[in-house]
Amino acid sequence: MKASMASYQSIALDLAKRIMNEEFPVGSKISGRTVLASQYSVSPETIRKAIAILKEANIVSVSQGKEIIVLSSQQACYYVRHHEEMVSAYSLSQELEALMIEKEENDKQFRKIVGEIMRYSDRLKNLSPYNPVDIRVANHSFVIGKPLQDLRMWQNTGATIVAVRRGTEIIVSPGPHAVLQADDRIVVVGAGDVWQKVTNFINKGN
Repeated sequence: MKASMASYQSIALDLAKRIMNEEFPVGSKISGRTVLASQYSVSPETIRKAIAILKEANIVSVSQGKEIIVLSSQQACYYVRHHEEMVSAYSLSQELEALMIEKEENDKQFRKIVGEIMRYSDRLKNLSPYNPVDIRVANHSFVIGKPLQDLRMWQNTGATIVAVRRGTEIIVSPGPHAVLQADDRIVVVGAGDVWQKVTNFINKGN
């Protein structure tokens, strides 16, 4: 289905709405092609195509003398509602397609970030004794809700936070205003027993 209708389709829909709203009552005659062409600023051929659609839908009949007679307002209502349903379905299809494209882009970005953090971790592992370790932030930790700059991590533990893993999200090099949450896993580097020092520090409770 195309995003926009042809002129004759738009005119057919408009005439169906006018019939549905009883601007053209059942049994009445609709102006001839020439008059309708003038009203809609299109060619008589375009009007012919529009009327052919309404005739096929049993909304109007066309006599040998080319008179256009309204047959059914109910059929006009069915036609209009069918069109609205088709438009809604098309709109939802377009929205779904846009979401799928966005998801693909997000997946690509996620894979890129994961790859970068893995390469970053691999490089750090080779810089002995500064091996990266990750520590879970317990639910009772005093660090929850506090910005990193207030924790003075380096001064208290000798460790540097290089990343935070939050579910499927990876925050690389979190800034001083980043706030930790329960169940975050912080990736740190430092010498010696840095894992134990950081674990004891962040999970000592309030």
